[in-house]
Amino acid sequence: MAHSIYRVTSVEVIGTYELRVGFDDGSSREIDLEPILQGELYGPLRDPELFARVEVDPEVHTLVWPNGADFDPAILHDWPEHEEPMRNLARRWALAGV
Repeated sequence: MAHSIYRVTSVEVIGTYELRVGFDDGSSREIDLEPILQGELYGPLRDPELFARVEVDPEVHTLVWPNGADFDPAILHDWPEHEEPMRNLARRWALAGV
C-alpha cells in the first residue's frame, strides 16, 4: 500500500489551540488540536504560550514544539480521517494519567 509523503511548508496560529497548516502539495488545513492535548508529550501544549511557539522543522518538514512534541505530516494533511482516532488516544492518555 502506498503511503503519500507530505511536507509541512507553513504554520500559523489562528486560535488558542488552532493552526492553519500549509503543505507542499499546495493544500492547507485548519486544525483544532485542543481535544488531543493530553498526556506527557501533548499535555504541556495546553499552555497557550508554549503552543504558540510551534515551528516548521526545516529537516523533517513537520510541526514541532520546544518540548519535543511533533506530528506526522500525513496525519496533519489528512486530519479529518485521523481526528477521531487521535481523540480516542488522548482520552486514553488522560485516563491513564500519562
